[in-house]
Amino acid sequence: MEQHSFQLLEAINKNANLNQKKMAEICGISIGKVNYLIHDLTFGDYIYNEKKGRNISYFLTQKGIDSLKNGIEAFHDKKVNIHQEPLTEIKQAVILAAGSRKDFNKPAGLMPIDDTTLLKRNVEILQENGINHIVIVTGYQKEAFQDIPELSHLQFVHNPKYKWTGSMASLALAYHLISEDILLIEDDILIEERAIKEMLMHPQRDSVLITDESGSGDEAFVELRNGYLYKVAKDIHQFNHVDGEMIGFSKLSYEVFTKMVNDYKENNKNPYMNYEYMLLDVSRHYNIGFLKMHNLIWGEIDSQEHYNIIINKTYPILKRKEAEFREIQIKSYLMEALDLAYEDIQEIRPFGGMTNKNFKVTVNDKEYVLRIPGNGTEQMINRKEEKINSTLVSQLGIDTEIAYFNEDTGVKIAELIPNAETLTGKTAKRQDYMMLTTAVLRKLHVSGIEMANRFDVFENITKYEELMEEAKGLPYVHYDEVRSKVMVLKDVYEAMNIMLKPCHNDLVPENLVKSGTDKVYLIDWEYAGMNDPMWDVAAHSLECEFTPEDEELFLSLYLQQDEIPLDIQQRVLMNKIFQDFLWSIWTIIKEAKGDDFGQYGINRFNRARENLNHELIRELAYSYEK
Repeated sequence: MEQHSFQLLEAINKNANLNQKKMAEICGISIGKVNYLIHDLTFGDYIYNEKKGRNISYFLTQKGIDSLKNGIEAFHDKKVNIHQEPLTEIKQAVILAAGSRKDFNKPAGLMPIDDTTLLKRNVEILQENGINHIVIVTGYQKEAFQDIPELSHLQFVHNPKYKWTGSMASLALAYHLISEDILLIEDDILIEERAIKEMLMHPQRDSVLITDESGSGDEAFVELRNGYLYKVAKDIHQFNHVDGEMIGFSKLSYEVFTKMVNDYKENNKNPYMNYEYMLLDVSRHYNIGFLKMHNLIWGEIDSQEHYNIIINKTYPILKRKEAEFREIQIKSYLMEALDLAYEDIQEIRPFGGMTNKNFKVTVNDKEYVLRIPGNGTEQMINRKEEKINSTLVSQLGIDTEIAYFNEDTGVKIAELIPNAETLTGKTAKRQDYMMLTTAVLRKLHVSGIEMANRFDVFENITKYEELMEEAKGLPYVHYDEVRSKVMVLKDVYEAMNIMLKPCHNDLVPENLVKSGTDKVYLIDWEYAGMNDPMWDVAAHSLECEFTPEDEELFLSLYLQQDEIPLDIQQRVLMNKIFQDFLWSIWTIIKEAKGDDFGQYGINRFNRARENLNHELIRELAYSYEK
């Protein structure tokens, strides 16, 4: 049981009537963390509660009293972590997937679990937690992994001697692809997402995950001494006492990982050595910590019998528990941001979003939209600038009032638009809707507000290309040819000396929300900044798939004149090309991180390539050269 759980048991034991805010102050943690721990302690039968009106009192069960009595003294005697450096952010992982199972004709990690596979599920969880550098060590049926598009962006290394070696040999093969601390996962492990989150936050850089004994008959028993790993073995007769069971999930510092690999290569004479025992050898000189999680839902696929248990029992329970955990997380955001009680939150519903996770939430009969940023967005979006720009347009009346904005995490809570109707590509083509859209765009463009940044498409192209290389994304065929032509067009465009205005810069129809009969709101200002107003016009035309006639009508309504000047037509077309090229790179980055956008990216890239040969562009380039 972790330190904060003990602290919470102590606090409840002293005062059953504490509210969660006071508990958070006593334990030095967030209200959200308190909320989660209370849920976990209740689920584990350490505490129970009694509700009187809106007040809740918490009490220790006998199990909670025994745990507090027997465990708290030992916990306070833990040693200091060997590493003097602060907790490092984990961005790399190794998945061991070399072994074969006699009951299956495929690697265990590729066995189907609901509508996914065990391996895909674990990879997605890692990526959602910011771990995108993932190395998979294969052995048995290595070709099976090549047939899975969602894994194509990952790094693979093959152990050709998997039949005659243990897991340490496989782990050593991944070493040259690793440069910092890692999470180490076995491919046959099904585990709650919270275990990964807890391990990432656990202060000890070298830690093994242990849990209560499963009784499976194949346990790797663990004995701890002075708060660190002391013994690991499958023979229970070797132990003075058993502190838990080690499962196939660990966190290793680069230093310990290096020592494990070097010791194995230099001194080991046993090719069947498993990494757990090499880690135990290292623990004679290095303190290897642990994270013990009670009531953890997990399982491993070692046999057909194990697989049947996971499919029919373990996974359904895990899904329900993870759904509860996600709800607790969402409620925690709301409680901390808006200073709410748990009972104030009435309803939570998913609310769409291409990049982020959005939720419609009802709090004290008032409706809000909660946005939780998606994976990898922190590299592409400056949240401080977004906060400033969002506040400006909210004051302008173009977007709703912001109730909360955390510029560090990107979490945002805004009032829900009343009588909301999100535009679609089809409805956006209606003339009455075009009139509302062009009116709100004019209001933004002529407002005179000075946004916090300039949206420079060419700077963004360079930035995204760096991120693409970092994510090991693969550019499309003809990429260099298209990029060269875009850079030529850049010189033509910049020579036009266009006056910059406040712009939205991401004018998909879903970012326009109609309220009632006569108002449209612009939402989601992640990409906002000073730019050419024709960028917004071009974006809306592209995203709504306007015909040339639709675009002509839209421009005439926006300009409030029938004739469309030639330079406006040229600017719109150039901005279309720039956007298609930029967002195709964005798609490559996102897909390299595990998202799947189908044909979206390549279609935009091909359209940019086609428009570069448009008659208007050729004439413009010719005039510029003259």
